[in-house]
Amino acid sequence: MLQRSIISLIHLITNTFFRRIDVVGEENIPAEGPVIFAGNHPNALMDGWLLMARCGRLPLHFMANAKLWKYRVLGRMLDACGAVPVYRHEEHGGDVDNSKAFDKLYEVIERGDCMGIFPEGVSHTESQLTKLKTGAARIALAVAARGNVRVTIIPCGLNYIHRHRFRSQVLIEFGEPIIVGDKWIDDFADGERATVRKLTDYLAAAMVAVTLNAPDWSTLRFVQAARRLYKPATANLTPSEYVELNRRFVEAYMNTAGDPETIEFRNAVDDYQSRIDVLGLKDYQLRREISVGKAFRRLLARSVFLMLLLPVAIPGVLLHLPVGWLAAYVGDRFSYEEDDIATLKVFASMALLPVLYLVAAFLIGSYFGTFWAVIAVVGLTISFSASIWVIEAQATLLASMVSILRRTRLRDEIASLHLVRRELVEKVRQMVDRSYDLDEPRMFSEQDFATTNDLESNE
Repeated sequence: MLQRSIISLIHLITNTFFRRIDVVGEENIPAEGPVIFAGNHPNALMDGWLLMARCGRLPLHFMANAKLWKYRVLGRMLDACGAVPVYRHEEHGGDVDNSKAFDKLYEVIERGDCMGIFPEGVSHTESQLTKLKTGAARIALAVAARGNVRVTIIPCGLNYIHRHRFRSQVLIEFGEPIIVGDKWIDDFADGERATVRKLTDYLAAAMVAVTLNAPDWSTLRFVQAARRLYKPATANLTPSEYVELNRRFVEAYMNTAGDPETIEFRNAVDDYQSRIDVLGLKDYQLRREISVGKAFRRLLARSVFLMLLLPVAIPGVLLHLPVGWLAAYVGDRFSYEEDDIATLKVFASMALLPVLYLVAAFLIGSYFGTFWAVIAVVGLTISFSASIWVIEAQATLLASMVSILRRTRLRDEIASLHLVRRELVEKVRQMVDRSYDLDEPRMFSEQDFATTNDLESNE
């Protein structure tokens, strides 16, 4: 019962924190039999929650740092989810015995349940997959060698778009299954250490295929800027398409990074990005030359709709905004590493929201009775959903208004940026056309680009 409640809570948390969660490759997950889900680890506990909510196989047992059991409430939640405490050599020195933990994991897998593991070892903020530890491969080979079950490893890619931001997006990609069959078992019998290393390297290659990797954040920033310039304005990317297009650009850049043409293009893109950053503009705001009057008419229409929804959202905004501010403060102030900011925000919200609802129910119940207290809590829940939409729309509305004001004051600079952008768009599309692999399916048709060109030429 407790486990089901926690799983339901995890679904609620992930669906609330993220505006959109796309899942690719679900067909690669076996419907039965033991599975080891091996994922990258860029977002602390949020990674485990997303896998648990979206892998489609429960129960899903995780290896977790034994120090987390020091916190009584968190320890009970981990026990209810079937997590297995593991002591890290880095934190406890060489005197560490995890044999009981591994025995428990062997039992989990041999009875046909599933296990989640992050082979990188610790959560991190790197722009690419870090070197994998051998634990996942060692467990899979050791269990398979016992001959009781057939073990399958599923490489998992957790690709976040603004991973710390409330109401952002994430793509979860499940790669081709790695079946630990007879060949792996025979090799393991002949040489354990070499086979474990070989399977780990094989798993690393499979995980690279489902994650977005770049040598550093500056390169990733350039690649994302180039991708935005290349993409037709009329094309709306899903998170999976977004990651795939970025992945193709990273691969193309790494293959030509030393070419003079590529170096010149990167310098030009970096200069363009710096100029729009200084003005506080976004690239998408320079795609079309929309008149100030037309832009204000659009803003007016959206404002009217917001005003109609505002009465429903006001109670939720007034009551929940302080919780949001406190949660953001806790995430930014008390996180030890950048990768655990989202997790701390969620924990802070989980602690504060029940208190808020209980206080509201108590006050209303004291004056008007239990019935109205229940109605108030239900109403606050509905108002909370409306307030999320209003806050998101209001933020976009404010950014649009600021952009319009800047356009009216900086027409010459923005006109220059329009010209630079068009030249960069033409350049990146020429470079892609010259280097494109004809065997790889195109993401955009000629009509997509023709429509975009018509739009841009008429503006």
